[in-house]
Amino acid sequence: MADLPVSKQRDITSYDAGTVKHIQDAVVEEYPLTMYLNGAELATMVCSPAGFDELAAGFLLSEGLVRQPSDLLEVRVNEEEGSLFIMTARGTSQHTGAGRRHITSGAGKSGTHFRFINAAREIPPNHSPALFAPPHLLEMIDQLQQRSATFMRTGGVHSAALADTDGMICMFEDIGRHNAVDKVLGYAFLNRIPSQDKILLLSGRIASEILLKAARAGIPLVLSRSAPTGLTIDLAEELNITVVGFARGKRLSIYTHPKRVLL
Repeated sequence: MADLPVSKQRDITSYDAGTVKHIQDAVVEEYPLTMYLNGAELATMVCSPAGFDELAAGFLLSEGLVRQPSDLLEVRVNEEEGSLFIMTARGTSQHTGAGRRHITSGAGKSGTHFRFINAAREIPPNHSPALFAPPHLLEMIDQLQQRSATFMRTGGVHSAALADTDGMICMFEDIGRHNAVDKVLGYAFLNRIPSQDKILLLSGRIASEILLKAARAGIPLVLSRSAPTGLTIDLAEELNITVVGFARGKRLSIYTHPKRVLL
């Protein structure tokens, strides 16, 4: 099956300082994907058309619907229909809170504040002893920017990556920042990559839902070129996760648990 294009050339009209041109420009593709879990419709999300296996694994991991790779029995995609079929070892009846949802490219899963807080309380604090040097963190965020080929071509996607003290392990781009994170976490999950010494890198702001994804995956440090939200900081304090934002050039800001950063 041929890979679907993540972007296509479109005819546009360009205006620049009084000069008008009719040119072609790369525009990202949005791909509606309906996920079926053990025969039941779980969610419809809008994503970039790549990394479907990783997206499925990361989404289920973030939702607490799988705990180990052996829970995932089958992932099958029908690209023409925009359907993703998943079979797991755990029955659907055990998937508490897994109702039919629609997830846009710009937002996380829908749900009540009560359910969100309860999900946070179910996650144990991270006790990783891993330590990270500021120059290495800055080098990793610079690599994230340099490797964001689809963003440089279209300006229409978010980037996320997984790294450790040896360097970058994997990277994904997607029109949705949550999707990009799920693909990264799904890659680590499917390849049984330990998480206790890893960095989750982001191109955009550190939202509370993304912090919870990192927490559930056992990642001790979240790093971004942008800022965290207030709720992200509160959750990170409680879950013992180090949050580093505004990592640009030669500077960065540590918002929680600076003990993991070698200052």
